[in-house]
Formats: sequence, C-alpha cells, structure tokens
Amino acid sequence: MKIIIIGGVAGGATTAARIRRSDETAEIILLEKGKYISYANCGLPYYIGDVIEEREKLFVQTPEAFGVRFRVDVRTENEVIFIDRKKKTVTVRLKSEDTYEESYDKLLISTGASPVRPPLPGIDSTGIFTLRNVADTDRIKAYVNNRPPRRAVVIGAGFIGLEMAENLHALGAQVSIVEMGNQVMAPIDFSMAALVHQHLMEKGVNLYLEQAVASFEQAGKEVKVVFKNGQSILADIVILSIGVRPETTLARAAELTIGEAGGIAVNDYLQTSDESIYAIGDAIEFRHPITGKPWLNYLAGPANRQGRIVADNLLGAQIPYEGAIGTSIAKVFDMTVASTGLPGKRLKQAGIVYASSTTHPASHAGYYPDAMPMSIKITFDPQTGKLYGGQIVGYDGVDKRIDELSLVIKHEGTIYDLMKVEQAYAPPFSSAKDPVAIAGYVAENIILGRVKPVYWRDLRDIELKDVFLLDVRTPDEFALGSLPGAVNIPLDEIRDRIAELPSNKPIYTFCAVGLRGYLAYRILIQHGFKEVYNLSGGLKTYRAATAPIILHENEETDDTPSAQDSPAKPSMTAEAPQTTTAANPKTIRVDACGLQCPGPVLKMKKTMDTLVPGERVEIVATDPGFSRDAAAWCNSTGNKFISKDSTGGKSVV
Repeated sequence: MKIIIIGGVAGGATTAARIRRSDETAEIILLEKGKYISYANCGLPYYIGDVIEEREKLFVQTPEAFGVRFRVDVRTENEVIFIDRKKKTVTVRLKSEDTYEESYDKLLISTGASPVRPPLPGIDSTGIFTLRNVADTDRIKAYVNNRPPRRAVVIGAGFIGLEMAENLHALGAQVSIVEMGNQVMAPIDFSMAALVHQHLMEKGVNLYLEQAVASFEQAGKEVKVVFKNGQSILADIVILSIGVRPETTLARAAELTIGEAGGIAVNDYLQTSDESIYAIGDAIEFRHPITGKPWLNYLAGPANRQGRIVADNLLGAQIPYEGAIGTSIAKVFDMTVASTGLPGKRLKQAGIVYASSTTHPASHAGYYPDAMPMSIKITFDPQTGKLYGGQIVGYDGVDKRIDELSLVIKHEGTIYDLMKVEQAYAPPFSSAKDPVAIAGYVAENIILGRVKPVYWRDLRDIELKDVFLLDVRTPDEFALGSLPGAVNIPLDEIRDRIAELPSNKPIYTFCAVGLRGYLAYRILIQHGFKEVYNLSGGLKTYRAATAPIILHENEETDDTPSAQDSPAKPSMTAEAPQTTTAANPKTIRVDACGLQCPGPVLKMKKTMDTLVPGERVEIVATDPGFSRDAAAWCNSTGNKFISKDSTGGKSVV
C-alpha cells in the first residue's frame, strides 16, 4: 500500500512513525512544504526569549534521521498544490517551482492551520510578525537580536500572544497587549481571566482590552499601532497573534466536504468525504463530546492522538476517535493558567443549563514552606452533577489538578467523582483535602441546597438598598476595605448578634474566599433566615472581576516624547523608595507564605506593633492581594509603604 502524508509536523510525523511500527511493507511518503518536520511549535516563543538557548533543541527529529529510522520517504520543501481524487494523485511543487505528480492508495491531510493576518493598512510595515513555524521564529529572532526592542505590542491575547508577551518582556521590552475581547485567554471565564489581568499589570504589562486595530503606520524605525477609537501606541516590534484558521485550501480545491465550523469534515474514523482520504489536526473539525457540535481544536495533544488512530485506520482498522474537550495549559509570567471542558460562557452560548463553583485553595499544606495560592472554577449540571469544565489559575500544582478534571470530564464523570479521587498526600504536595476534592465538595453543597451561591456579576448589578450585605471577616480585614454599605459582623460573633440582622431583606454573606461566608450561611439558615446567599469565590473573585485595568505611566503613545527624546518615566511595578527617620534603619524580616488573607496583614501588623519609629518590616507572602492590602493598611495607619516586588508568585513588601 502506498500512503502519502501531507504535512510533517505533529500529527503527520506521528502517523508516519505509527504506520511503520505496524507495517514494514507500506510505502510511506511524507511531503512537507517547509524545511523541517516534527519540531516543537509550542517551544518557539521560549527560544525567542532565550529561555531555550539552543535552536537545535526545538527539533524532535531531523528529516534525515526520521527517514532512516522509520524508512519513510521524507521530502521537505515539497508543497502539495493539488489533489486529483479521480486519478488518486497529488501535484507537488518544488522549491525550484518545478512540479511533479505522485500517486497514492491512501492519503492523509495534516496541513495544520495558518495565522490570521487581516488586510489592514500598513500591515506589511517593517517590524510586524506572525509566529507559527520555525521560519517565522528565525525572522523574529534575527530582528530582536539586531534591534533589541524597547517597546513591544502583541495583538491578540491567546496562548501564543501571552507567551510572546512574557518572552519579549524578558528581553527588556515594555510590553502592551491589544485584545478585541474584554479579557485575555478566551478558553476561560472572565472572573478567572481577571486574576491573570492582575498578574499582568503587576508585571508592568499594559492591557488594551476591547480595542480593535484599525491600521499600522511606519514612524521612522518604529511602528505606530492605531486603534479604531483613534488612540495609538508606538512599538519597535509588533507580534500578530490574532488567531489561526484551518488550512483547508487543498481540501476545498479537491471538493472535500468542509464543515460548519470551517474545518475539514471527518467521520468517527477521521475519514473525509472521500473514503481514500483522511485528515487530522488543526485542519479538521470534530464534534465536541459535551455539546455534540463540531468545533475547531488547535492543540498538539489531540493532533498526536488522532495521528495514532488514523495510522491504524489507514491500514484497514476501524478505530473511532472519541473527540477532544480542549485541555490546555500556559505559563503566563509566574502564573500557570489551565482549562478543560467548557467554561460558563460557552455553556451559556450552547444553551446548556449549568452551575459553577469557585474555590481558592493552596497548592499544598499551608504549614509546609512555599504553599502557593490557587483558584479553581468548575462548571457542572445543577441536577446530576455531570462535570462540564474546569479552570485553574495558580502557581504550583495546577497541571496535575487540571489533568484530574480532564480525565473525569472525558469519562463523563460528575462532581461526585472529584470527591472520590484518591490523591497522593504529603505536606509538600497537597493537603489532606486536595483542591480537586474541595471543588467537588463545594459543588455538592450547591446541588444539595446546602448553600445558595450568588456570583460576582449578580452582586455587582443588584440594587444594594434592597439587600443586606454581611461581611463576616475580622474587623482588621474590614478596615482594609469592603463592599459599599456592608455591615461587619465577624463569623465568630454571629450567633450572639443574630438580632442585628434583618428578617425582611435577602442577606448576602461574604468573606475573603468564600469559606467563612458559607459557615455564616449555615448558621443563619438554621436560625430561621430564609433568603440567604453566599458570594461564590468571596471578595478575591469579586475584586479581581470588578477591578479596573490600569495602564502604566511609562507607556508612550504618539502624543508623548519617545525614549530617545526624554528621560524614561519610572516603572510603576514598585513604589519609589521613601526615606525614614533612621539613617540605617533596622529591618525585621517575616515569612507569611502559605497564609490566606488576612493572615499576612495580621502578621505584619503584629510585627509592626513591636517596632520603634524608623524601623522597617519586610514581609514575604504568597497571598496575591497582600501588596494591595499592605498599602491600604499603611495609608490608614500613617506608616510608610516603602516598596513592593513580586516574583515566582511571592510578594515582597
């Protein structure tokens, strides 16, 4: 049997290797229009940012070595330009522009996707790039090496866009991200993306959300990025990360069926509308296991899975592909952001009724060093508990938890399965109640009516005069700020102060992350109160989701002098140092890592109470809101907030 594979990255190379492992007699021809096969697409941004220093490490296999090991006829720089289904041939164009024909018995299309490059005025200006393959990477790498960027603009806030933002920042550039949507990272819900917004602003990145680019203009050696609202910013380099679309040019010309989502339509066996032609990877669409509707899934894991299945099917097997739920993960500066299944917004679009819960556990036991905060949101059927999706934002242990959620979703499991997962436990790795189990427990409470959640968006939009907002945090926490009109009755005092609560208004309980609010809810319900709700995810979720986007002052637009003409303004990632009354101030260092709010602030306050004027305290904490709370506490008490810094998920104040 003669099998031709079009496309040699990820799925194509996997298919060729699998065929050979199963059949020594098959004739396999791998046609790739580029110079390379089987390279690490996902590693390209990190090579640009010098995290991966050796270019050769990007290549899993060279064409020569792959060809010898698997006895595959690998032909790079051979571009298939036409498929003749009747003759069962492909027309191939060489680098020299010469063409030739090659016949096949079975054909696999693994052409991937191509980056979106809209026809905007000035888009061909010097310094504007897309990143999809090794050739793109080499062009960007050469450009930044010759002209180290001071200002970079990334258009599009998906995975590649955020990874490029981080790596350009690592090269010393002031980075701005421009995104048409109201959030970064479309696969997650807004409330979870808001946590990423906070982190990006903390790192000095400027976010221009809900902004569309109208045009580009060459401004000397720089590029002016002009928005549709007339605003503009300058850049030394622009990365277009607007998105990708399935590469279906060959399939369309061959009159293969294209599906409603725009990808090549395939059946359960990854076979196209032509029984001799199969397709896999970014070029295809396949039904989502939850919605049943076709969707486009641009991920390497599913492409390799499809390659393994289609190799057997090309050889005569009938192995069905189960579909992908879109499990993904990304490093965003110090944060890890992961998603699987469907977020709330996608479920809403699909007309699927769902409930959700948000929890904020630590990555491992809080008393063991370096416990890091983590936020988990799951979506599920409010009746059966069937798990629809999961999103996690954190610093450590995110990857293993998202994989647990993914496995339950793919096996059509429920939130009860999350409660039954038997995780390995030791203090350096988890808590006795693992974050995944906690997510399941909270979801069970919602399903069984043990708590009625109110979500941040609902609370934001209600008339405050119509409800009673009950802040059950400590007085010290309350003093640092609360919701407008909230009344503070600490959790431990509620039973003794029941008479202070109204019986004619809905009561909304809230705390820092939701746990104490839930405990208050249980107390009130059992004391006869009927309309009680608890804020899901607590103030941590609410504040992140409602916080404004703040641009950093050293961002230059076309209305400000360039860095060459005027001194750079100071970075706003840390406060400028303030003088104290002591010439050589004594500094007390305190470790508050692993403590949830208000732990770090209370520990800081306790230490400050022991100091004399002029002395300082330096406190390290992993609670993401600590820097904000510490600054607010200093402002309210007359102490001086000297500086703040953040790295690796730790704040040093």
